[in-house]
Amino acid sequence: MHLYIKENNKFINCFYSESMAGIFLAIDQIEIINKKLSANLYCHEEKISAREILDLKELLLKSDIKLINIYSSSRESVIAAKSIRMNGIFSQNNFYNFDQRVEDHFDEKDLTHFGMVRSGDQISSNGNLFIMGDVNPGAQISAKKNIYVWGKLCGVAFAGKNGDDNSTISSLYLNALQLRINKTIAIGPKEKPKNNYPEIALLEEGKIIIKPLINS
Repeated sequence: MHLYIKENNKFINCFYSESMAGIFLAIDQIEIINKKLSANLYCHEEKISAREILDLKELLLKSDIKLINIYSSSRESVIAAKSIRMNGIFSQNNFYNFDQRVEDHFDEKDLTHFGMVRSGDQISSNGNLFIMGDVNPGAQISAKKNIYVWGKLCGVAFAGKNGDDNSTISSLYLNALQLRINKTIAIGPKEKPKNNYPEIALLEEGKIIIKPLINS
């Protein structure tokens, strides 16, 4: 599971653990910086109880961090969140390999955007670009390296602006209007994705192809 900390729309930190105990331990090490921060918990298939969520909420508040959303593909975890009036959000997507790619490629030049990218919005990164939300039709996102969308990609995405043919575009729901990697451009898929797993767009033999991001 992952705990993402942000200040407004700016990424601050991310904590990963296979258990809530590990998340609690990581939070204990957070220094109070006298800023209003918020957090989202992505617990994937792990089952967590209402008591654990309350304990997490209280522990975060000690560092002036407000817990906003609980994302999970476990119905029990979502119900537990809603039972204590927290915002539990159910998703059937397979997050594991998507998470691993995000962790493996993150560096200081990267840009993380939290929230929806609306029609008319343009977001660009000098490194990798991480979007923690949906990219609507009419929105444009670009990066010198890779693009990762933790949500629906329905706009225009341009990866590899620095001339890198090895750049990729990954999304939990890949239905882009247009995909571009370096100088190669492709129109997005005509049919909406019917799968419940992330996908990746990459260059192979001069063409942009889309593959499941499960065993990558």
